[in-house]
Amino acid sequence: MKLNRFAAYAWGVLGINLFVILWGAFVRATGSGAGCGSHWPSCNGEVIPWSAQTETLIEFTHRVTSGLALLLVIGMVIWAIRAYPTGHRVRLGANLSLAFIIIESLLGAGLVLFELVGENDSTARAVAMAIHLINTFLLLSVITLTAWWASGGAMIRWRGPGWVGWAFWLGFAAMLVLGASGGVTALGDTLYPATSLAEGLQEKFSPTAHFLVRLRLYHPILAISTGVYLIALSVLYNAVYPGLTARRMGIVLVGLFLVQLLVGAFNVLLLAPIWMQLVHLFISDLILIAYVVFMAFAFAQPMLKREAQAQPLPQVAR
Repeated sequence: MKLNRFAAYAWGVLGINLFVILWGAFVRATGSGAGCGSHWPSCNGEVIPWSAQTETLIEFTHRVTSGLALLLVIGMVIWAIRAYPTGHRVRLGANLSLAFIIIESLLGAGLVLFELVGENDSTARAVAMAIHLINTFLLLSVITLTAWWASGGAMIRWRGPGWVGWAFWLGFAAMLVLGASGGVTALGDTLYPATSLAEGLQEKFSPTAHFLVRLRLYHPILAISTGVYLIALSVLYNAVYPGLTARRMGIVLVGLFLVQLLVGAFNVLLLAPIWMQLVHLFISDLILIAYVVFMAFAFAQPMLKREAQAQPLPQVAR
């Protein structure tokens, strides 16, 4: 991989967005989503809340960093237009990044304007949170692709070669569903924290418990199922298409998922403290990034082989 100035910038944009996502989770976990009231883009009717409480400062900081992330993505689009020709894959990635971060901003604004923050435990908030998490994962995916392409990654064939296509897309869809369920589960942990492990287990199976509490049962099942699938996919792909790069990517992906399962177990045992929720989300984001790079590499193989076959054979000196 070649790390030019634009590629370094794109990876930096990815890092900033990771921070924004983690801070957004911190806003939700601390119940600070209503820190600016139902005002947007102003904060409690002010551009800058000078005399603000802690919740307001937390929410306002999230808005400022989100705005910075948007500006950085706009800068990435402008740089891509100036540095790459029309139709280049880096331009495509940058434009998709801009589209998804605009959607991300609108979804965040919708949560505030419709008061789906704070102590709101409605079905509408759960659905909005799930949609928000799916868009967040899509945003990270396209920024990752942009940085990977700028670093020398080959153009990909979106359908993938043979069984590889549907197998990888199925894994990607599973990760989106898992991320959405994780967001809803974290919302339940925030609004209805368990005071003990025994109480938490009992509430999951109680028909009278709030639906956010009962939904906690399904996230670990989805996590284990998705993890087993991704491990099997990595092993199978490396067996059929052996190569050093693919093997390394598979090892990173499998290693991260095993660590994530362990962190998830500790998160349950410790009754989901805020710092553990943030660690859990951070590793989820790393898994997604590793999977997107692995997927892009797998989908690029037919293109690389085609380019290699098109190259003229070297002349043998007599």
